Amino acid sequence: MTPPALPRPAAIVWDWDNTLVDGWAAIAAGLNAAFGAFGLPQWTAEEVKARVRRSLRESFPEIFGAEWERARDIFYAEVRARHLGVLSPMPGAAEALHAGAALAPMAVNSNKQGPLLRAEAAHLGWADLFRALVGAGDAEADKPDPAPMRLALAACGVPAGMAVWYVGDTALDMQAARAAGCAAVLVGDAAHDGGVGNAMPDTVFADGHALAAHLRRLAKTPFPAGS
Repeated sequence: MTPPALPRPAAIVWDWDNTLVDGWAAIAAGLNAAFGAFGLPQWTAEEVKARVRRSLRESFPEIFGAEWERARDIFYAEVRARHLGVLSPMPGAAEALHAGAALAPMAVNSNKQGPLLRAEAAHLGWADLFRALVGAGDAEADKPDPAPMRLALAACGVPAGMAVWYVGDTALDMQAARAAGCAAVLVGDAAHDGGVGNAMPDTVFADGHALAAHLRRLAKTPFPAGS
């Protein structure tokens, strides 16, 4: 099925985990290390994918209460020890990124901690593709608040609007796009997050390969007169 038409992107902002990279093994290990230290039940890989959405500074106080900062330190120690060793690109992600970079300035808006995000981008050789890599803690609030999107778009030199694509894999990503006044672009079927109907994107692509093909087609399309 052909995705609904969106304006040619003036900028593309990407989610990170499960949109561009698979780093779930490190996230699961970090969570379960923290849970173990507090005597809490462990989460399976499927539970991690289904439950992890918000940033740590929002979710950990709810889980760990007054000791959430100790849990945070345990989590990050485990993640830092593992994340680069288990990191891999999502199918079609590199293809989509290079197609997008030929079309518009790009940035990342992720709820992964900023230093971890930037280390992963450097590890994959992708850092130079982005004008900014905005992670959790880099703005005064985290996604879905529009504050990190504002930082990303300032680096791109582009105002918010439907000509800005925010590309993600969850309903929260689509919520973040709408909160910032940008186009909500879903990659995948969001089966881990209630499906496409729950995500309510403006348009959806089956995977990174499909998105890359669409971006390459747009790159061959002349700009409208007066743009």
